[in-house]
Amino acid sequence: MVIAERPAPPRAALPRSVDRALSIIGTFRQGRARQTLSEISRNADLPLATTYRMVNSLAEWGALERDDHGRYHVGLRLWEVGSLAPRSMAMQRIARPFMHDLYEITHYSIHLAIREGNETVFVERFQSPSQVLTRPRVGGRHDMHTTAVGRVLLAYAPLDERDRMLDEQLPPTVDAHAFKRELAEVRIRGYAISGRDLNTEYMAVAAPVTVPGGQVVAALSLIMRYEDADERNAAHLVRVAAGGISRSLSAKR
Repeated sequence: MVIAERPAPPRAALPRSVDRALSIIGTFRQGRARQTLSEISRNADLPLATTYRMVNSLAEWGALERDDHGRYHVGLRLWEVGSLAPRSMAMQRIARPFMHDLYEITHYSIHLAIREGNETVFVERFQSPSQVLTRPRVGGRHDMHTTAVGRVLLAYAPLDERDRMLDEQLPPTVDAHAFKRELAEVRIRGYAISGRDLNTEYMAVAAPVTVPGGQVVAALSLIMRYEDADERNAAHLVRVAAGGISRSLSAKR
């Protein structure tokens, strides 16, 4: 099973029509799940006439669908194709039993995420009906520093990549030196915690998922209300579940 990331081909090497189609599909992300034709044109930085032609072609194939209000969203066929991505599919299949067990023990929401470039991508979750969480959704992307799973993935990233991501993403309002110390602490204790700076109601505890050699390929998190939080116990449970996923991944290699 291949876990390592593969760099995307340079955009300049792609045919113009493919480049435009990918630009249009790339406009659909969290906060822009449904868009009008004009919004797609603006967000893809393409002329409206070009966008119209490309969107119609994508809709005919099933990559996009149009609702009753004239807005477009990702189509079922594109979702079906995307769900076959080897890295996320294999990770989901192996992780689900451990995520289910963790959910049954805690009845809290469970999230699994991987790193894609400079972003955290959520590939699976178990949602507690008692927790009103609008995000993250499966397939949702977030900056690395904004979630507990992202902080785990940052903490265990190669030093040069970590510094580059922090230089590109960390807002000026965040003390870079203090944040780097926090990431060092994550490596020492083996888990990350999200603070009230990320969410005033819910706290997340996340632990790394590894493969032989110690490479961190994913992060698992447990979400709970602050009034219910028991950091030490939650960290133990998440680390046990993440360890189970890691052992199963190792057995498949």
